Amino acid sequence: MVFIGVVTAPVRAEQSGEPPVVVELYTSQGCSSCPPADAFLAVLAARDDVIALGFHVDYWDYIGWKDVFASPTYSARQKAYAKAAGRRSIYTPQMIIGGEVDVVGNHPMDVTDQIDLMRDRPVRVKLMLQRGSGDAVIIAAEAVSKAAQAEIAAPLLVQVIRYKPEAHVEITRGENEGHRLAYTNIVTKWDVLGEWQPTEPFKAQIAAPGDEPVVVLIQQKGPGRIEASAQLR
Repeated sequence: MVFIGVVTAPVRAEQSGEPPVVVELYTSQGCSSCPPADAFLAVLAARDDVIALGFHVDYWDYIGWKDVFASPTYSARQKAYAKAAGRRSIYTPQMIIGGEVDVVGNHPMDVTDQIDLMRDRPVRVKLMLQRGSGDAVIIAAEAVSKAAQAEIAAPLLVQVIRYKPEAHVEITRGENEGHRLAYTNIVTKWDVLGEWQPTEPFKAQIAAPGDEPVVVLIQQKGPGRIEASAQLR
């Protein structure tokens, strides 16, 4: 991702409206409890009201199989969630919903219930993604009201995520040895574009080359509550 600059005029809008609920799965190919959660993430990814993201962590790699999608950056993000929530440990499979609630990832009913609750939260930030010329993506955001500006713990973080929609991996060692596993919405890149004070509108343009979908999250520091989310597939 390359930051191109601030834009002053919009182009063709491709996504706007009510923000979908973001579900982050923290998973590993070396974890025997993770495949059911990985499969459930594929179900969530098919929903229009959910942005499902698979963050592969690296702390299972020592037991004999190195997750080919893992990154210490994603492990650090999961640890930051735990610290913000006052927890001393992390685990897989874990789903973080809306940036606020953690649920065991292979408990589908619990996850679904939390998604329903998150969908009822008041919308405080409006986010729009637009395709510009070439590889450009235009990001525009604003608080929905003066009251929303006052409620939000500013500044917020504007983050850009790219993901690989699907992949299959033959596991030859570790707890899942002998299995060919399917993975969905595998995060390949996560960048913090910058901080934003919602007292003023936010507009920026980034370069997003390649075919991988683009996700933008606007989130409270911590990490905490995700105030807005959108994606271009």
